[in-house]
Amino acid sequence: MRLGILLLGLFGCILTACVNDLADVKALTEEPNFKQEVAKDVRIFYSDSAQVKVIINAPTLRRFKEKSIINDEFPDGVLVEFMDDNGNVTSWLEADYAIKASADKEVTVKENVKFYNTEDDKLETSKLIWNESDGTVYTDKFVKISQPSRRDTSYGYGLITDEKFSKFEILQFHGVKNAEQLKKNL
Repeated sequence: MRLGILLLGLFGCILTACVNDLADVKALTEEPNFKQEVAKDVRIFYSDSAQVKVIINAPTLRRFKEKSIINDEFPDGVLVEFMDDNGNVTSWLEADYAIKASADKEVTVKENVKFYNTEDDKLETSKLIWNESDGTVYTDKFVKISQPSRRDTSYGYGLITDEKFSKFEILQFHGVKNAEQLKKNL
C-alpha cells in the first residue's frame, strides 16, 4: 500500500512538472521580431542574369524591417557605381544620405549629390531619385551640370536622365554655353 501511495505521489509530481505556460511556449517558437539591423562598411552587388549592374558602397547601412517591407537607410553617405554589360563602370552617384524603399523600388539620395559619367560630366543637386525598375534618375530640384569636354555649364530646375547619365533633359533650362562650340555645331 505504501508503495502504491508512493508511486501515485511520484506520478502526480511528474504530471505537474510537465505543464508549460502557453505564453512561454509561444515565445520560444516564434521568430524574433527584429525591426532594425545595422551593418558597417557595406558593399552591395545588384545583378541581372548573373551580370553585376550596380554596386552600392556605404560606411553604414540601417535596415528597417516591418513584415515584408524593407527599407535600407545609408545615413553616412553612399557611393553607387552603375555598370555596363561588360562590367565597366559607366557612371557614379554619391551623396551624404540615401534611403532605399523596397516597396516602390526607388532610391532617394540627398545632400551634396553628385552624379558623374565617363565623359567627366558632373551633375550637382540637393536630391535625386533613382527608379530601379526603369533605370531613370530624376529630380525636381535645382541642378548644375558641368561638361568640361564641351566647356559648358547648364543650370535649371528638374532633370530626367538614365543610370549612365549619357543623355539628360533639364525641365526648366538656364545655361552658360560656349559660343565657339555652338558655331561648330551649326
